[in-house]
Amino acid sequence: MGKRFNELSDKHIHFISEQKLFFVGTATADSRVNISPKGMDSLRVLSPNRVAWLNTTGSGNETSAHIQQAPRMTILFCAFDGTPLILRLYGTAKVVHQYDPEWDDLFTRFKPLPGARQIFDVEVDLVQTSCGMAVPYFSYTGERELLSDWAEKQGEQGLWDYWTKNNQTSIDGITTHILEKGD
Repeated sequence: MGKRFNELSDKHIHFISEQKLFFVGTATADSRVNISPKGMDSLRVLSPNRVAWLNTTGSGNETSAHIQQAPRMTILFCAFDGTPLILRLYGTAKVVHQYDPEWDDLFTRFKPLPGARQIFDVEVDLVQTSCGMAVPYFSYTGERELLSDWAEKQGEQGLWDYWTKNNQTSIDGITTHILEKGD
């Protein structure tokens, strides 16, 4: 059943590369727990103990706010077809904003996505697998282009205005620092 590993194996990395969807979980000591579904080919394995994912504009910015106060992050993948498997990555995350020195190096590892607002750089300290036998089968039929289309339509200033209005604090009032260096 469940197994623990100190790092990602080649088999784990291959499994991750096949997934179209993953989930990210974060919380501070006093905030609501946030679990977000992610896709859009936005995650990269950088080493057996490091992953990064390119975060695009959303209705909120909970993950960023949480990570800046409590850098714990869990990333969950589950097989919706083929052999059942759940794969969890536990680690310490760091938010990399567009104004941070690390941005350019990390951003080049991704296909550019409209509305990209930050990258989460995660040092993985525990990899856990479990059976996944209760996860139902789902068929992948394609990507939704709605968010990319919306972000392209907004343009740089429109995204900045949206971040100003909607992405500066979490639902619990924790700051995200998304605009600090650009003010």
